[in-house]
Amino acid sequence: MTETTSRGLGGLLIPAVLVVAAFGVLVSLGNWQLRRLAWKEELIAAATMRPREAVRNLPAPSAWGTLNPLGDDAYRPYRLTGRFLHDKEARVFTSLPDPHGRYGGPGYWVVTPFALTSGGIVLVNRGFVPVDRSTPSARGETLSSEPVTVTGLMRPDERRSFFTPDDRPDEGMFFARNVAAISAERGLSPPVAPFTVDLIASETPPGGLPQAGETRMVYTNNHLQYALTWYGLAAALAAVFGAFAWRRLSERRDARLTPPRRVP
Repeated sequence: MTETTSRGLGGLLIPAVLVVAAFGVLVSLGNWQLRRLAWKEELIAAATMRPREAVRNLPAPSAWGTLNPLGDDAYRPYRLTGRFLHDKEARVFTSLPDPHGRYGGPGYWVVTPFALTSGGIVLVNRGFVPVDRSTPSARGETLSSEPVTVTGLMRPDERRSFFTPDDRPDEGMFFARNVAAISAERGLSPPVAPFTVDLIASETPPGGLPQAGETRMVYTNNHLQYALTWYGLAAALAAVFGAFAWRRLSERRDARLTPPRRVP
């Protein structure tokens, strides 16, 4: 290797190290998006197939710890026997842009504690009601505290985010189906299930409200595009550095081969 070439490579060493590090980060981000893609596809498949499974009896509170509402038990149908505590009903603000039933738009989930015959309480999402039909009288519903058996899909506890508005418990209004918040405000005695249950469409009352069967099963899945973007940036970075290195080495080579100018 000539001295000039050695100096040329030496001048590229630090940029090359930085480019290799950035290239590795970009490829790692692409790989991470592919793993997210596999997870999202599995979740979508579960959301499609699990509601069609045979209905299971919800186990007693002592076995709730064996359930996984974020994983294998999400969207599975369960049968609950007990009675609704309608006096402790809560409304959770929502918007239903693509309803399965008649009503949609801004409104509320009607979340009612359900006292199980086997003991314990489950927060049951009875369905959707429009903003102007939120109260039992406005929706023409006669409430009953008699024992009933209902079927619904298991859903995980809904965590609040930084952007979730503050609840208005004095109005019975919440902005997340958060078990701890609703249970505390409604004075529910433990054990309270660490999950919620969405009633299926056939549980809609004769009057049509609350409109059950509106469990959201639509997921945005852009992970493949994101992965291709990261891989594309990695390829572009490699191409730009390759062009830069080639030009730098060419300039040094030309400088070595060009004879010095004679001063008259």
